[in-house]
Amino acid sequence: MITPPDSQPLERFNLSAWALRHKALTLFAMIALAAGGAMAYFGLGRAEDPSFTLKNMIVIVDWPGASADEMARQVVDPIERKLEELAFLDHLDSQTQPGHTVVTLTLRDDTPPGRVQPLWYQVRKKIGDITPMLPPGIQGPYFNDEFSDVFPVVYAITGDGFSLPELKHVAEDVREGLRTVSNVGKIMLVGQQDERISVEVSIRKLAELGISLNTVYGVIQKENAVVDSGFVDTAHDRIRVRTRPDVDGPSAIANLPIPVGQKLLRLGDLATIRRLTVDPPAATMRVGGKPALGLAIAMADGGNILHLGNDLAARLEQIKPGLPVGISISRINDQASVVAADIADFQESFVEALAIVLLVSFISLGWRTGIVVAISVPLVLAGVFIGMKLLGIDLQRISLGAMIIALGLL
Repeated sequence: MITPPDSQPLERFNLSAWALRHKALTLFAMIALAAGGAMAYFGLGRAEDPSFTLKNMIVIVDWPGASADEMARQVVDPIERKLEELAFLDHLDSQTQPGHTVVTLTLRDDTPPGRVQPLWYQVRKKIGDITPMLPPGIQGPYFNDEFSDVFPVVYAITGDGFSLPELKHVAEDVREGLRTVSNVGKIMLVGQQDERISVEVSIRKLAELGISLNTVYGVIQKENAVVDSGFVDTAHDRIRVRTRPDVDGPSAIANLPIPVGQKLLRLGDLATIRRLTVDPPAATMRVGGKPALGLAIAMADGGNILHLGNDLAARLEQIKPGLPVGISISRINDQASVVAADIADFQESFVEALAIVLLVSFISLGWRTGIVVAISVPLVLAGVFIGMKLLGIDLQRISLGAMIIALGLL
């Protein structure tokens, strides 16, 4: 190709030359990038570990009285055959014992995180379709796909002279007060014991009076039934009739009348009635040798664990004056301190890396060129913080470690 003599060859774009020709615009861009990076840094979420999508789900089915072989043939096999139709399924693992089975479903590693929750919905839908065909008398199926929750803050509630049921009422009041704190996700009670009313009937007395155990059971069931009592129509309104069962505690159960021939006896004369907790307990918690209940608090996605810890502490100080005398609340797990230490380590590593870069640049390149290199490091980090904010990446071990390694390589 022959270039005409009066034409000039096209010059390639030179970013450095453009920046020197537009000094004011370049300076403005640098200041804007630094300010945006600082705002993004303080606005990033703080956590100890990155959030991840667990690709496992548990399906639990109970069938009281069934053998392990019956559970495998009549319950597990239909469920597994139906779940084999699920997309992205990797494998199924079943653990069966008499009257109880647990099916663990695992998705493939290449399953997109955005597809996991819709797939769990499909699992519930598919098993719901075959539930009417399962044997009568089964309990469930029950689904659990939330066992990967992390609770960065745990409070322990103890009380001198308080029983666990009484502590539970206090813990529930505290939980409702902490729900108003921003960035709070799930709050779970730890170590709670469910209550039961125990009716210990004397078989000897029943035999002496000629009463069957089914008679006692039928009276309790009848008095505790909740039924629709209908309604009454008036000239202007329809009034619904409501009846409430009188069985609302051990004393009410003790006063239930048991027919014995032509007479009536109190159930309390035939049985020992007590309010007890479940034995053996499913889980217990002790702090300082005392029975306690725990409040495990999870952080919402994208939250700042440092702000969450401070906000919880401030809210708890407002709640404590309204608690009964003798109640003590202590924090037994504080992930905020761990995250604060990690961020402090990053800041220290950043300062060290910047000092090393400055020293090497000034010695090897001179004062003027060294200043250019030294300014470019924080500006690049500012751009990284802006990108992390836009992509929803928090400050946690993985992201902090990646930045520290990058600074070290630089």
